Amino acid sequence: LWLGLRLALPCTEPAQRLRGFQWVTGDRRTDYSNWAPSGRRCGERCVTVSRELRWEERLCQAPADGFLCEYNYEGSCPRLPPAEGLPVTYTTPFGARGGDFLALPPRSTAVVPAVGLELRCDEEGESGGLRWGRATPGAWPCRLANGGCEGACGEEGGRPRCSCLDGKVLALDGRSCSSPCAGAPCQHHCVVNGTTFLCMCELGYRLAADGSSCEDDDDCAVLPNLCEQVCVNTEGGFECRCHRGYKMLEGRCRPVSRCYEAPCEQQCEDVPDGYRCGCFPGYAVDPRVPTRCLLHCNRSQCPAECDPHTLSCECPEGFLLDNDDNGGQVCMDIDECDMSFCQHNCTNRPGSYECHCHAGYQLLNQIDCVKIPEEDGEGEYSGDFGPRPQTPIPSRTPPKAEHLHPGALVGIAVGALSAALALLALGYHLAKKRCRPPATMDYKCSGPHEKEMGLQPVTS
Repeated sequence: LWLGLRLALPCTEPAQRLRGFQWVTGDRRTDYSNWAPSGRRCGERCVTVSRELRWEERLCQAPADGFLCEYNYEGSCPRLPPAEGLPVTYTTPFGARGGDFLALPPRSTAVVPAVGLELRCDEEGESGGLRWGRATPGAWPCRLANGGCEGACGEEGGRPRCSCLDGKVLALDGRSCSSPCAGAPCQHHCVVNGTTFLCMCELGYRLAADGSSCEDDDDCAVLPNLCEQVCVNTEGGFECRCHRGYKMLEGRCRPVSRCYEAPCEQQCEDVPDGYRCGCFPGYAVDPRVPTRCLLHCNRSQCPAECDPHTLSCECPEGFLLDNDDNGGQVCMDIDECDMSFCQHNCTNRPGSYECHCHAGYQLLNQIDCVKIPEEDGEGEYSGDFGPRPQTPIPSRTPPKAEHLHPGALVGIAVGALSAALALLALGYHLAKKRCRPPATMDYKCSGPHEKEMGLQPVTS
């Protein structure tokens, strides 16, 4: 078993106390005389206990007989300050006994026979460490460790008594000092008031009837004009808000422009009931998405919109990309009327077209023409909104049918049959041409019934 000794000199000195070794704990009074016979030895040496309980010097790396017990503990009590005429004997939980220990583990005892006092290392001190105490409340003689008092120790009526500094009170053990707020039931804050305490609440709260709890104060009810427009009470405070159409700016409610959040793609204008989107020259508002803008051309030819970085050009719907005489990129209007989309009459417009019907017909799905039933009449509003052709007035009354020559009747029948066949062929031709209905181009047309070709932009 190795001992806690180290060699302070280069060599051992058999004639000296502990042969020149010193305790690693710093103890200078403990000695031992049952050493194994040995002469003077130099170099690194340690001390071990042999089977015969003799101490002997050996090399520190050499194996030693026996075993070493390890005792772990979190804290310890310092030995009591020496007091004249009051010797102390300590006993550890593992059986060690003496008066020269530097620190004692928990559950150690200190006996002072002169005053009949026995202390135990098991009380928790102010700093959280262990300290000496006893089960009996009150102080012991002040000359021994200040009587165990955490504050001051004095004599009253010949008996020791502990006292505490201002702001603290004596605990139940008669030795410890604690704040009156220790263990107080205050919900927010505790304030020492002499030897007692007062509970206080944070701003925005008030003390409840029990004197310790805190209740939220409705600031909006206490101060009605606290906010400019709307006051909302919150836990421990309040929050000012604004009515719809206003925004909190620098602590004030300011009218907010509907265009403030940039809802429009290009231009925005405030109007009494909201906002209105507009577009830059060369663009028009998309009728399907009123906040967006599309390329727009109200002539048969317009400059193309080109990106100098990608060298790609774009045209509005209903236009084709082409080169002008100077080598520039232009957008040329497509004449949709050349494609015979309309059943009767057609009017070409920039980027679109418009169908019209003859008198006695009305426009259906903005392309086809259907005859108006006889009972509806053919008044002023029959047919489409386009120009209405005028029917010439005959110079004389046509002859009655019963006076016509049979050959004339045959000619009329053949002509009617030919006209029917021609109309049937024209209908078949138009059905083949109309692969799909044209897309709406309301933003390019002036009338509510105008249509367009669904052509896509072409890049160069």
